[in-house]
Amino acid sequence: MELDPDEVFRDDGDDPENEAYQEREATKDLVVYLVDASPRMFSSTCKNEDQEEVTHFHVAVSCISQALKTQIINRSSDEVAICFFNTREKRNLQDLPGVYVLKFTGSEYLDLPTAKLIKEFDQIEEMFMKDIGSQHCIVSGSRENSIYNALWVAQALLRKRSVKSVDKRILLFTNEDDPFGRLKGAIKLDMTRTTLQRAKDAQDLGISIELLPLSRSDEKFNVSLFYADLLGLEGDAITQFLPSAEDRLEDMNLQLRKRIFKKRIVRRLTFAITDGLSIQLNTYALIRPTVTGAITWLDSVTNLPLKIERTFICADTGALVKDPPKRVQHYKNELVKFSMEELSKIKQVSSGYLRLLGFKPLSCLQEYHNLKPSTFLFPSDEEVVGSTHIFVALHRSMIRLERFALAFHGSSTNPRLVALIPQEEIVVAGGQIEPPGMHMIFLPYTDDIRAVEELHLDVNSAAPHATPEQIGKARSLMKRVDLTNFSVCQFSNPALQRHYAILQALALEEDEMPEIKDETVPDEEGMARPRVVKALEDFKLSVYGENYDECDVTDKGDASKKRKAVSENAAKESANYDWIDLAANGKLKDLTVVELKYYLMANNLPLPGKKEVLIKRILSHLGM
Repeated sequence: MELDPDEVFRDDGDDPENEAYQEREATKDLVVYLVDASPRMFSSTCKNEDQEEVTHFHVAVSCISQALKTQIINRSSDEVAICFFNTREKRNLQDLPGVYVLKFTGSEYLDLPTAKLIKEFDQIEEMFMKDIGSQHCIVSGSRENSIYNALWVAQALLRKRSVKSVDKRILLFTNEDDPFGRLKGAIKLDMTRTTLQRAKDAQDLGISIELLPLSRSDEKFNVSLFYADLLGLEGDAITQFLPSAEDRLEDMNLQLRKRIFKKRIVRRLTFAITDGLSIQLNTYALIRPTVTGAITWLDSVTNLPLKIERTFICADTGALVKDPPKRVQHYKNELVKFSMEELSKIKQVSSGYLRLLGFKPLSCLQEYHNLKPSTFLFPSDEEVVGSTHIFVALHRSMIRLERFALAFHGSSTNPRLVALIPQEEIVVAGGQIEPPGMHMIFLPYTDDIRAVEELHLDVNSAAPHATPEQIGKARSLMKRVDLTNFSVCQFSNPALQRHYAILQALALEEDEMPEIKDETVPDEEGMARPRVVKALEDFKLSVYGENYDECDVTDKGDASKKRKAVSENAAKESANYDWIDLAANGKLKDLTVVELKYYLMANNLPLPGKKEVLIKRILSHLGM
């Protein structure tokens, strides 16, 4: 039985005509990158991964550039804006001093992360001092508050978009931990208060502010001087902020090209427990395959996406059929017409609800019953009040009695029996590891279960069994090569990495493709450690004995004898044909591929290729 990956991982939210899909497409991120452009950002340096001295401004620009490239892969519908503050020139809708918003396209400041935007932004360092310029941050005797102006401009940019479901973020890059450090007295208090109030107003509008601090070489970034109040950090959160922010900054600069699926509700279900009693459940997909993006067909002239439209034409008159199409069925010499709605009702097996059938012991559920990735269920009180209370009572009873629920679920085209297995909450050191809820496992039909094929050995030969010594050596080897804290998230798919690297090189017109590191290849350095080598040798000796090399040579000798026998047979078969006459009369094409390979093998010529290639190879060898 072969499973279609697209079908196994498909949910109702993957249908473009489904409301869940349209709601998901409406969900997007609006991001404003705020970059401090004061002279200190250009004078302070740090070492990059190549141990080269680079400025903090270069680090911020590199992080944003890499984030834009990754954003195209993750969610190309997101919109971004790049804004510098503490600048000599100004460009923003509010005409505030010290704030410069980059503008790449026509009239909008928020833009999609396109290849053109990335190519132009990569040149920002070369033209920054000439076209934009840098100026000192807030100085004594000045009432200009550049960070206040920057937050105001960013808030205005994000408020320009009104979408049904949208996440708005401000990412702030700076190495100045106390922007009002040069001020004193009432002026400092007033400017600090107004800036914090501006940040609070933005957060009240649903805009999150995230700080990415750049520590100077002489001192660490002290978040408690000002930004702890701006971000709302208290207690242990202040001490834990800087390490987590540094890790995030490094991840942002070195992040992989990968598709990120945000945690979202796949669909909402109505769980019918009994007649007249139903609750609402939210379903979540726990695992999804990462595949390349969908192909978009473009017009060869305008390079715009093509829109596919389908129309029906009457075969008799050639006119366009505007009425909805109908289906026809022959019955007793008559044509019975069905509309699409009537046909849909006839095919409908269930109402789409999740309907409880009963309960069975957990021992009745076998591992091979888990046919496809499960779906996680969690209650919701948004539409049906009291769903959580009923779900919790049912959940606790099933855990106490060690039962799972058998239910009917599915659409008209794919009805299924499912098993609802309760999962207890797991909390370790005050943190939740596993949430409480239920796993919905799709049970197989009889045709989905394949019988185990038995291996019939020769009656006179006994099946080999490992000795206790061999088992012990194998166990010792596994301990030596076992990966500590293994997770599939530690490795990236090299095929996807190469795919995105090629797209990036083509889109940005780069001369060289970015280097891709294949993390799935064996760790030669780790396998060469003395203890691992010794464990390998011990296992090899326990299985093959001391004459392993001689056995290997014998095996190679047997393979050589087989190849020699095949070659001799091919030479014998090839002698039965008059190849020159066949080639001269054009009759080689009448021979089969096997017959053509007799000649090739007899004359030590390559064998791969289609029939036409083999014929050309023979003609070339005959000099024709």
